[in-house]
Amino acid sequence: MTLLWALRFLAAMAAGIIVLVVGFLIVESIPALRSVGLLRFINDPGWHPAAGALHGEFNLGPMLVGTLAAAGGAVLLATPLGLGSALFSRFYAPATAGRWYRRLVEVLAGIPSVVYGFWGLVVLAPLIGQWQPPGQSLLTGTLILTLMILPTVALLSEASLRSVPASYLRGTAALGLSRWASIHGVVLPAARGGILTSILLATGRALGETMALLMVTGNVVQVPRSMFDPVRMLTSNIALELGYAMDNHRSALFVSGLILMALIAALVAMAEWISDERLHA
Repeated sequence: MTLLWALRFLAAMAAGIIVLVVGFLIVESIPALRSVGLLRFINDPGWHPAAGALHGEFNLGPMLVGTLAAAGGAVLLATPLGLGSALFSRFYAPATAGRWYRRLVEVLAGIPSVVYGFWGLVVLAPLIGQWQPPGQSLLTGTLILTLMILPTVALLSEASLRSVPASYLRGTAALGLSRWASIHGVVLPAARGGILTSILLATGRALGETMALLMVTGNVVQVPRSMFDPVRMLTSNIALELGYAMDNHRSALFVSGLILMALIAALVAMAEWISDERLHA
């Protein structure tokens, strides 16, 4: 009974922290929403908020497009690579090689984001710049994000594959199915929920990444017309400007945070919907 109340207390604390964070973002966003208005965050010609509500420009659209483009591209690249890594480690690699391979992926998961950003700035951006200047671009940010979220997809997908009961594999072996037929027809459907969860968690990390993208995307507020254009992310914009922002400028940055929170909430809702659909299937 004591354990039950302790768990209830901890759950209430976690829920309370989330409510406080959301409430803080809403309270700090209200001044800009009142004086600037919601539509100007989409319709203004650009992002020049320091001039004030009357003469400033508060368009967050280009940064939202850049954030979604980089995160979406990274997820599209990291999902097949991460799932392939998990399948190799679980079913195809020799025991010793598979163990060392998992350790390598775990090391990649623990590398700080600023190290990824530094490598991207010093190595990857100049290579892309030789192909298509300026180098610091949406493509560079997408590739760096792919490297950063790849371990999340790989490790969580492998954990989901390992949770599939061994009896399933013994049953497919008794039926004479090949290894790939067993994986495709039995293992992947059984582990689908965990794999989808790994993709959604990786997407959440991609949406919230700041420092690495700040270093490699060029930080130009514009809607990208190609993968080689420099862009600025919502998170990078907050990190760059919050230190000196005042009044409506500062409040507009909190609107950016509120938008990011809404995107994460949408991901959580999608995960719940997928889980419910899986239970009723």
